Amino acid sequence: MTSHTERRPRIAVALGDPAGVGPELAARLLARPATFDNADVVVLADSSELADAATIAGVTPLVSAEPAPVRALLLDDGSYPAEPIPPRVVSAAAGARVMHQLHRALAMARADEIDAILFTPLNKTSLKLAGMDHEDELRWFAHELGYDGPTSELNILEGLVTARVTSHIALSEVAPLITSESVTSIIVLLNEVLKGSGIERPRIGVCALNPHGGENGNFGREEIDEIAPGVAAAVSAGVDAHGPFPSDTIFAAKRHEFDGIVTMYHDQGQIAMKLIGFDRGVTVQGGLPITIATPAHGTAFDIVGQGIANLGATEHAFDLAVAIAARRLNAAASPRPR
Repeated sequence: MTSHTERRPRIAVALGDPAGVGPELAARLLARPATFDNADVVVLADSSELADAATIAGVTPLVSAEPAPVRALLLDDGSYPAEPIPPRVVSAAAGARVMHQLHRALAMARADEIDAILFTPLNKTSLKLAGMDHEDELRWFAHELGYDGPTSELNILEGLVTARVTSHIALSEVAPLITSESVTSIIVLLNEVLKGSGIERPRIGVCALNPHGGENGNFGREEIDEIAPGVAAAVSAGVDAHGPFPSDTIFAAKRHEFDGIVTMYHDQGQIAMKLIGFDRGVTVQGGLPITIATPAHGTAFDIVGQGIANLGATEHAFDLAVAIAARRLNAAASPRPR
């Protein structure tokens, strides 16, 4: 039998929007000894911004500019702007800072220097002001990585994973994008993600779009013309998929029957998941060739500088990124059956 050597995943941590709670959360994460139990960590930040965040958080991050045991390696490229970035407001400067560090992370990923990326919360308006002209960061990541396969933001909480057919678009634009093909592709993507997490035959539920599931066409025909055929096509492809179910029913009464749920638009799943566990939810950029995770909450401008940001979702996001990256590494290193 051929043996192989396992190595620890290498995780890049980016501080998120400098005007929000992201730097504070990163400082707290990097002060947690357990962060380094199963991964090697590099931090993409200026030493002064990390030091300022640590002061707010009241912690001492375990970082060093030189490789050292049980420390994160701080990669300060001296790029922090001379003019301070104002806290608690959206700005092009804040968005540009985020994009700079994410560009660095993606370059490291393309060079096979890291196995996963963890970024703390960012602000989409600041990113738009800085020139990000994609629908959201997921599509920007895909563009930067040259990836044109199916993608979906995955929200993960307590044994349930949700994926979306549409995401960061206006509600008025949703219905035309609900096609049997788009529904099938996201069901199949979610099924593959869940199988990759170790679930041999995932159970997937699919949401309707309209109230009461369209009520037999009385409130819209998307369920009849597009969603149900999309589910049927996924079933024909071997996926254990069911639906469509009204979204209030599937989350209120049926969520424990499924490993994953496909929603039709952003808030349909996000409201439910955040009610289940706001401080524990994680977002993973699903479908990409590298693992990218972030806490599911936002930049929390209202509490910036108070040292009270809850680390729970960031901890879960980091630990999940490590676990997914480790599975990918082990799968790649395992000998193929002859």
